[in-house]
Amino acid sequence: MSDPLVPPLARGSLDRAAHRRTDGQWLRRAWQRARVLVVAPVDDGQALVRDAGDPELVLLPAARVPAGAEERRLFLGVESDGTPVFAVEGALPSVPGARAAGLREVGHLLPERDAGLLTTAVALVNWHARHRYSPLTGRPTVATEAGWCRVDDTGHRMWPRTDPAMIVMVQDGLPGERGRCLLGNNVAWPQQPGLRRYSCLAGYVEPGESAEAAVAREVAEETGVPVTDVRYVGSQSWPFPGSLMLGYFAGADPAAPVRVDPTEIADARWFSRREIGDVLAGRRVPLEDGRDLMLPPPLSIAHFLIRRWLAG
Repeated sequence: MSDPLVPPLARGSLDRAAHRRTDGQWLRRAWQRARVLVVAPVDDGQALVRDAGDPELVLLPAARVPAGAEERRLFLGVESDGTPVFAVEGALPSVPGARAAGLREVGHLLPERDAGLLTTAVALVNWHARHRYSPLTGRPTVATEAGWCRVDDTGHRMWPRTDPAMIVMVQDGLPGERGRCLLGNNVAWPQQPGLRRYSCLAGYVEPGESAEAAVAREVAEETGVPVTDVRYVGSQSWPFPGSLMLGYFAGADPAAPVRVDPTEIADARWFSRREIGDVLAGRRVPLEDGRDLMLPPPLSIAHFLIRRWLAG
C-alpha cells in the first residue's frame, strides 16, 4: 500500500545500476540468474499479480519467460541481495494463483519495490513502442544499452524521455471545513452514468517555460482564475504513455469569476473540504445536474494532492 505522504507512482527501492547497461558480458551472465517481469504490450502495462494478502508482482526465472524474450530484455536494476531484475514485453504466461492486472488498477496497492518496477517497465515498454524510427533520420531503430537506448543504422542514438506536465490543487487557504478547492471536469473524460468526475487542473509545460509559470498559465487559460503562492509538493511518473507529473498547491480567491475554456473544460467549480471528505469517505455528494461528484482514482497524483489538501 502506498505511503500517504508520497505520490503512489513516486515509489521504488531497486538499485537501477545504470553502469551495467553497457556491459554486455555482465548482462548475459546476469540474465541466467535474473528475476523477470513480463509486461503485456498494452497502454497500462498489464503484468501478473498475486492477490493473496497484499498484491505483489510475479517475477519469473529467465528460463520461464516467453521464447525470444532475451532479445527484448529491459534491465531494471539489482535487488539488495544482488539479484538482477529485467522486464520483457510479451504475452503473459499462465501462473497458478496469479492474474493479469494493469498499473492503473494496482499501482497504488503494490509494495514500494513492485510499484517502482512496474512503473519503470511500463514507461520503457511504451517508449520503445513509440520510437521504432528515428525522429532525426527517419531510419528504423533497434534497442541497445539493455533497453535504455535506441539507435539507427547511421549511429544516431536516442534515450527515453518524459514530457513534463504540471498539476495543481488550487485552494483558498482557509483551514477546516470552510476551506475550498477549485476542481474541473475535462471535456475529454468518458462519461459514467450518474457520476461526474472533477479533478485538479493540469497541463503540459511548454518550451521555454518554468513549471511554476505553466501552473499560472494553465489555470488562467482553463478557468480564468489568477493564482498566487505556487508551491511545489511532489512528482510522479505517469507512463501513459510517458509524462512526469509535477504536483503543486496554489492559492486563489473564490470570489474571482470562473470562465472556463469550453474546448478543454466542461465545468469548473469550488468544492468545500466537507464535500471532498464526504466523497473520499464513500458518501454521496449530489451536483446541480443530478449526478454525484466523483474524484480521480487513487493511483493519480491528483488524488494524492486532494488528500494532502484535505488533511490540511
